[in-house]
Amino acid sequence: MREVVFDTETTGFDPFNGDRIVEIGCVVVDDYIPTGEVYHVYINPERDMPTAAEQVHGLTEEFLKDKPTFSEIVGDFRDFCGDMNLVAHNAEFDMKFINWEMENLGFSPYPVSRAVDTLAIARRKFAGANNTLDALCKRFSIDNSNRVKHGALLDAELLAEVYLELMGGRQTGLSLGEIKSEEKPKKAASQPETQFREARSHAPSEEELARHKEFIKGIENSLWT
Repeated sequence: MREVVFDTETTGFDPFNGDRIVEIGCVVVDDYIPTGEVYHVYINPERDMPTAAEQVHGLTEEFLKDKPTFSEIVGDFRDFCGDMNLVAHNAEFDMKFINWEMENLGFSPYPVSRAVDTLAIARRKFAGANNTLDALCKRFSIDNSNRVKHGALLDAELLAEVYLELMGGRQTGLSLGEIKSEEKPKKAASQPETQFREARSHAPSEEELARHKEFIKGIENSLWT
């Protein structure tokens, strides 16, 4: 099962109020294992960079002014993603921006069914806990020391590792095939053999019925009488 784990950096929180994507980072995973296939691009948002956003990801208006616009990279991005599911942390946020950009260019938006939200998965598994990407890296002992500021590709790479752990982690050497005879566990020498008795009839004998009849005669207001 091939999926794209991705992250975006933006100028703010809402594309419907003029905010735009400035960076996309993607990592392909196959059965939750990173394949080494990545897609990374910086994007000219065609607008100014708010100070608050710059403090989060460190991308300046000057740095982005000669980068391609979303219209110039949308084809490559769509080709890279193909028909794979899109995995993101707080997927609603990233999908909102991606779909706004695509619809603005006349492309159909990605359906909700293609989005996998690792934040929702983490909240189900660790209800009430801190489930930010940094917190999950700490929980799973994933080294995120290089994450001084948010960066789309680095965050996607970290999220791919987190996603693997959320889905059960690596299970090296797992085999569901038949165990070879020499690998089958041997029974302990001290373990006694189980003795099985033949089944017997549970119907009462004539003698038992007679003894029961005599017994209930001595019981006042007996249910049997």
